[in-house]
Amino acid sequence: MSMRQSAELLFVTLIASYAAFPAVPSIAAEPAPEGSAAVTGVNGSTDLRQHAKLLRPADHGVGRFIADFTFPDLDGNQRSLGEFRNRKLTVVAMTSTSCPLSRKYRPTLVELAKNYSAKDVQFIAVNCFATDKLSAMQAAAQTFGETAVYVHDPDEHLARHVGALTTTDVIVLDQARTVVYHGAIDDQYGIGYALDAPRHSFLAAAIDSLLAGRVPEIAATAAPGCLLDHDSASAVAADLTYHNRISRILQQHCVECHRSGGVGPFALDTYADVVAHAPMIRDVVDRGTMPPWFAAKPDSKHDSVWANDRSLSESDRHDLLAWINAERTEGDVSEAPVPRKFADEWTIGIPDYVIQIPEPIEIKATGTMPYQFVKAETTLEQDTWIQGYEILPTDRSVVHHVLVNVHEKGSGRVRDREEGVGGYWAAYVPGNAGQLYPQGFAKLLPAGATVSFQIHYTPNGEATQDQLKMGLIFADSDPQYVVTTIPLADVDLNIPPQAENHVETITRPVPADINVMAFMAHMHVRGKAFKFELISPDGTTETLLDIPRYDFNWQIRYGYREPRTLPKGSRVKVTGIFDNSQNNPANPDPTETVHWGEQTHEEMLIGYIETYAPLGAPRPTMMSHADAGGRLFTLLDANGDEALEKDEAMKAIDRVPALKNSPLAVDILFNRIDEDQDGKLSLEEFNKLRQELRGRRDE
Repeated sequence: MSMRQSAELLFVTLIASYAAFPAVPSIAAEPAPEGSAAVTGVNGSTDLRQHAKLLRPADHGVGRFIADFTFPDLDGNQRSLGEFRNRKLTVVAMTSTSCPLSRKYRPTLVELAKNYSAKDVQFIAVNCFATDKLSAMQAAAQTFGETAVYVHDPDEHLARHVGALTTTDVIVLDQARTVVYHGAIDDQYGIGYALDAPRHSFLAAAIDSLLAGRVPEIAATAAPGCLLDHDSASAVAADLTYHNRISRILQQHCVECHRSGGVGPFALDTYADVVAHAPMIRDVVDRGTMPPWFAAKPDSKHDSVWANDRSLSESDRHDLLAWINAERTEGDVSEAPVPRKFADEWTIGIPDYVIQIPEPIEIKATGTMPYQFVKAETTLEQDTWIQGYEILPTDRSVVHHVLVNVHEKGSGRVRDREEGVGGYWAAYVPGNAGQLYPQGFAKLLPAGATVSFQIHYTPNGEATQDQLKMGLIFADSDPQYVVTTIPLADVDLNIPPQAENHVETITRPVPADINVMAFMAHMHVRGKAFKFELISPDGTTETLLDIPRYDFNWQIRYGYREPRTLPKGSRVKVTGIFDNSQNNPANPDPTETVHWGEQTHEEMLIGYIETYAPLGAPRPTMMSHADAGGRLFTLLDANGDEALEKDEAMKAIDRVPALKNSPLAVDILFNRIDEDQDGKLSLEEFNKLRQELRGRRDE
């Protein structure tokens, strides 16, 4: 599977259009022919405008097996889905001669059928309305000619069988009759708007990817149109077997890692593998640890906003556990899905440039290892825009995670951008080895830069070596938008011994509108829960990302399906809950007070926000000040009120041994520096404090 088409990257595909285009203009509704169906919102929504919004594929039937089905075409000939098994793809497209949106989309559908029928793709046009006139349907069928089978489905039997929802819905089946795309033709028309041309041709892009052997970047969208009288839950295989259902669930959620050569500890790509590990699968699914996804589920009124949501849908979870708890029937091998193919090395394709750490790192067989910090020099003679990257360990079985930073030539120490202060340039976790941004989005690699790698190795029982490398894809031209990462770090951690639910928070102001693509939470082994919140100027609080069960083993990047803006004047609050008690089996020592530190036995609280801004615009930041003293002031200002109370300033004061154990001296110093006697230090006062502390350290 190419990373260009990976579902992990869904969130970026619409960023350019949502960032660059104004809101869709309203248009006057066209009068419907007499007796036609009224245009209704998908899922009964009463919103005035509805577009082809992205959906989570697993919730929209993608990956399901569709059993064979017999139906008459418009001329009365008996046809079946199975008769097209030798075609590369079968496109079942809903249509109608009376629904206004279906009528608008017919020319596009006719053109698609004409273009792709020559590429061994079968189109079936399905008209579901019993009241549509035969003469109108015959005229519509003639526009397709021999490029499509036209079907009148007045009782919606075929539509129900494939799980269609509206009269513009399209379901694409592969040769094994697995749903590989379910959604809109494109985004040119919706409820309450029309565009001169589509911005995104979802169906054509999906077919092109599938014909090339790749997973579509966008595999599921809503399809605004006239509603049909059923829902997608009806498209379920009658008899639950490994081949017609379970294998497809595992393909969607598991085998990317659990396969021969994958990072998973065992393979799950054969019936024998799955039966052998069935008790373990049941256990991790029951406990919610697999598939690895820890964001809180949205309430029933909302869909998941995350493009890379790996969690099982309720129907997938129910069917998987029901099959495991029953006879684990293998079923008919003829109903098996088409096997997934994975790249042997680079999933992004051959990189334009590769950076590798200079020497292999020795990994011991057992125990733990401190983080490794390694640098590599680049040889590029000019600044280069990078559209994508992939980090590739030579032994993935021992690499837990990697953070990469880029340092300009002559910038000084390799670690002049300490974790939590400088963010990260690239990151690796199992199952998410890199990113490929859409056209117009890129990161900068300065000429002659030094690249530093922070690597966390986890010994696996056998001594080994690793010499990881990072492959880069160059942008074709200067980007329209520059991608960067903002770190929100609480460097003043003070976690008491035996504290089971210790809470730490930081708040940062949003000084200008910030466009957000993704979030990532970072704590160490005492980390228990994590939350990003947005506090509006009026004081209302909205949860951006809630991770009620944080797991250090999965440093997941939570990427938006559609980007959002954090408005100027609001504040972002980051909350971490730590378990420093003996009840935490991963706790290195529950008797010690834990502070900020880079090693696993220490702790961190960092909320990373991945952002983008137009080329040439200031880099997005939540640091109130640009100089070194100002950055430290912002880091110490845990509540974001642009002032330091004494306990916040103590992080700086504690660095002076003579003051650390002298509360009276600290009180005298703080009160003298606090010239306005408001019990807080302004930035100006804090800089005076720093000046005096430097002198005391030199004494």
